[in-house]
Amino acid sequence: MRNITTMIQRELGAYFLSPIAYAVSAVFLFATGLAFGLGTFRNGAEASLRSLIEFWAMLILVFVLPMLTMRLLSEEYRSGTIETLLTAPISETEIVLGKFLGAFVFFLILLGAMLLYPILLATFGPVDPALLACNYIGLFLLGALYISVGLFFSACSSHQIIAVLLSFAFLALMTFASQGLAQTVEGWPRALLQHVSVRTHFFDFVRGMVDLNHVVFFLTTTALFLFLTVKRVEMRRWQ
Repeated sequence: MRNITTMIQRELGAYFLSPIAYAVSAVFLFATGLAFGLGTFRNGAEASLRSLIEFWAMLILVFVLPMLTMRLLSEEYRSGTIETLLTAPISETEIVLGKFLGAFVFFLILLGAMLLYPILLATFGPVDPALLACNYIGLFLLGALYISVGLFFSACSSHQIIAVLLSFAFLALMTFASQGLAQTVEGWPRALLQHVSVRTHFFDFVRGMVDLNHVVFFLTTTALFLFLTVKRVEMRRWQ
């Protein structure tokens, strides 16, 4: 546990010293603020976060989180510091979990800044705390999955640009394209595409429902990509 805590502190320190992290944070806050303002403060619009959470937050995170994760292992490969980590008294699992949790904590800070939006809504009318809690549970799970995917592709290449592009493409496929493709086929391929569609599993959280099946999907898929990342780092030891 001490090794994981050390890795988390190391990654958070790297984020706060990195201009890229500040730039990504600014893009995230600007994009979510713009989507919130245009989707909520217009004539006839519903005074809720639904328009932001249902589509725009997912789209923004598909682009933002891979940019936060692209350097996690790619930079270690490029600079050669991965060799130092692999010879230190720390396991591959601890390395991966430390990096994952470091990125996840930074993501939670970004989500914390989004609490400004329900505070603004509360000045115009009541905000349903149960619905807000469901929205944030969905965002926590969504962020964890996206970070695990980004971390996996960061482990697959020493080039950050390649890592981020692969993450973009894969997350866009899981989040948006799979749902569209499901409408073009029938039978078990359709059922499979609907099952792996992130948007399908996320939608109930937007509506204020916490379904255990959706929670299990996010947790198991996140765990799968973390497991694959550990195996990829283990392969690096023998290269």
